[in-house]
Amino acid sequence: MFDILIKNGMVIDGTGQPMFRADIGIDEEKISKIGDLHNEKGEIEIDAMGKFICPGFIDVNNHSDTFWQIFFNPNLESLIYQGITTIIGGNCGSSLAPLADAKSIESIQKWLSLNQISVNWLNLKEFFEVVEKKKLSVNFATLVGHGTIRRGILKDQTREPDAKEMEFIGKMLKDSMLDGAMGMSTGLIYTHARTATTKEIIELAKIIKKYEGVYVTHMREEMGNLIESVQEAIKIAEESKVKLHISHLKVMGEKNWHLMDEALYQISQAKEKGIDVTFDAYPYTNTGSVLYTFLPEWVSTGGRKLMLSRLKDPIIRVKVVEEMKASDFDFSKVEIAISGLNKTLARRKISEIAASQEKSIEDAIVDILIVSEGRVITSMEILSEENVQKALKHPLAIISSNGSGYDLDHAKTGEMVHPRSFGTFPKVLSKYVFGKKLLKLEEAIKKMTGLPAEKFDIEKRGKLEEKYFADITIIDKKKINDLATVDNPYQYSQGVEYVLVNGQIVLDKGSYAGKRNGEIIKH
Repeated sequence: MFDILIKNGMVIDGTGQPMFRADIGIDEEKISKIGDLHNEKGEIEIDAMGKFICPGFIDVNNHSDTFWQIFFNPNLESLIYQGITTIIGGNCGSSLAPLADAKSIESIQKWLSLNQISVNWLNLKEFFEVVEKKKLSVNFATLVGHGTIRRGILKDQTREPDAKEMEFIGKMLKDSMLDGAMGMSTGLIYTHARTATTKEIIELAKIIKKYEGVYVTHMREEMGNLIESVQEAIKIAEESKVKLHISHLKVMGEKNWHLMDEALYQISQAKEKGIDVTFDAYPYTNTGSVLYTFLPEWVSTGGRKLMLSRLKDPIIRVKVVEEMKASDFDFSKVEIAISGLNKTLARRKISEIAASQEKSIEDAIVDILIVSEGRVITSMEILSEENVQKALKHPLAIISSNGSGYDLDHAKTGEMVHPRSFGTFPKVLSKYVFGKKLLKLEEAIKKMTGLPAEKFDIEKRGKLEEKYFADITIIDKKKINDLATVDNPYQYSQGVEYVLVNGQIVLDKGSYAGKRNGEIIKH
């Protein structure tokens, strides 16, 4: 008798191979048997007739750590309802460990008010121990944030590290790789990493390569200089021989949309040359970005305090506003999602705020940044649907959310989170697989499971195979649907009927079962 027996379903194993009818027997935390088990029994039996049995989805670009939700809400229900069983944190250059000192955590303050948090760890090993005690509903792995380490060593200075400092940064990276990090991420668009040279990153990428990790990058730019940013990422991989993964590949701004074809061509060419390159994408045309990144670059040089000081200076402010007006960027599309003033500004377009105060949009942006102390996350309808489809369909694409795990009560904070935190994976299935037929179901599932597991060396997960961990998602094709919208993101997806994490049922008949059975995954 099996602990759990899943019967009568169509198995999509995560390899991209055609689906097949089979039963799955589970003992403890692993898959014991896949095949015809109609004569067998299980202590718990799940009838998957008419449903698809898939590996649990792996979200390689998740911010549940840096948005502090792994501590505020370890249930992470919005992820479970999507069928996600494993997340990778430490993205976009910021991680919760290692910390050179307690102040290093400031690398996440662009997303979160630090007044709400406390830290009782420094290195990655200690951090893992804290998270393990918390018990998450999903498996958790992490990258090392380049910006977090760099900021810890250089403090608030925005400059190149000297040889001794590079030695310290390299040692922290090496120690973290030995502690189980999946690799290192950069957030080259953010203030404290902008001064990082390609040479600096290549040096660190060589350390990642030594430990067979992945270099993951939020590139320097996703607008007019997108191609140069892609070329830099490829150059880093070429010279260091590291595995490369580009985060949330997209092109912002209608006048730049044509660059997507060239970006995908460059990535494909790099793959043909033997570079191990992939990227992730999410199925939305609106994007969530940190507002200060739309200021002229010099304004935020030196960090948040200096940026706010410049914005408050009447003479400098005039120059900032003039440069923003000359930038040709359409700020009228910017809507505030999260700010230091939360409910006061959430869901309001900056253009509406400007009109009500009879001032320019650019002046309104400066004022909003000042009153919010620089912490403003925006939502903008600024991506091309055609480009979204090109990215999702590309053979090197991995599906990810670039979101975080929440529950419905989080709506009370007034934050308008991106709908991707609630709907990414079901949206790909309902809209692009079953609806537009852009992808075959087996191909889409591979992009959510087998491909990310292979890329990040996540052992014995991402496929339905005997002796693999029983991370399993069961989908009802007739019900699968994402409900979250920009205006109402706090809606769980439908149609994911069961989710098993390490052999325990976490989502039961479409309802969260309250079990937190996730494990820490180390490289």
